[in-house]
Amino acid sequence: MDQPRGRAFYLLAAVFALYVLFLYGPTLTILALSFQGPAGGLTFPMNGVSTHWFAKLWAGVGVVDIWAALRRSLALGLVVMALTVGIAFYAGLAFRKGFRGAGLVFALAVSSLIVPSIVVSLGIGLEFRLLDDAVKALAAATGWGFLQDHGTLMGLYTSALGAHLTWTLPFGLLIMFAVFNRFDPAYEEAARDLGASGPQTLRHVVVPILAPALVGVALFGFTLSFDELARTSQAIGGRNTLPLELQGLTTTVTTPEIYALGTVTTAVSALVIGTALGLTLWLQKRRARRALAGL
Repeated sequence: MDQPRGRAFYLLAAVFALYVLFLYGPTLTILALSFQGPAGGLTFPMNGVSTHWFAKLWAGVGVVDIWAALRRSLALGLVVMALTVGIAFYAGLAFRKGFRGAGLVFALAVSSLIVPSIVVSLGIGLEFRLLDDAVKALAAATGWGFLQDHGTLMGLYTSALGAHLTWTLPFGLLIMFAVFNRFDPAYEEAARDLGASGPQTLRHVVVPILAPALVGVALFGFTLSFDELARTSQAIGGRNTLPLELQGLTTTVTTPEIYALGTVTTAVSALVIGTALGLTLWLQKRRARRALAGL
């Protein structure tokens, strides 16, 4: 027979409910206010319900090209995701085998989680400015015109990419370390006993078993990059990502159009998360079917 729930249970349930409200309340508020009518403002009460502000957003927000910024954020997020998955996976393999200086490498890899993001961004920005100065000095010394017209080395896939990897790679590494700690080497030994080479074992045994974890690393990589602001601010060059444009719009846009943009970005993140979860479930079911077929 079930025991009656005491006062402590309801107290903890109330605390949890307040926590969930605090966590998701702002997002739900922005979602609701983005569907206001044409006469709506930035606060409650709502003045009608419509998709007017989404249509305004689609037409463009003043001089800011929101959709170009969105494309840049999506493209950068996909590149960061691919690099995070690849580097974290092979780094996990290396740490699993062990090598000299592994402790130092690990400390350096995760140290960027401790350093404030804006400091990391300033450091990367300064580094690329020094590289620009070095290129200009080389151009002046050699007379090479193509170097004089190079502009800046800072950009979406140089300095900004590096800044984002300092944020996503530590999370990818920590996930892979946890996964490899639970990985049974007997699978690899069985594959080698059956005549599989090292690359074949990696491709047909290790990767399929770790596929759900790799999807999780990819999810971390994309979402952390897509929403990153501080590490991008000083290292992006002249082409802003969506979070930077959104930060700038908060001081100029005084209509629910800014809420519509927030709803769109939230929908993109939710779509990525849903896709990752669906892919993880599919991979798990596929592995279960293969296991049953082998019995």
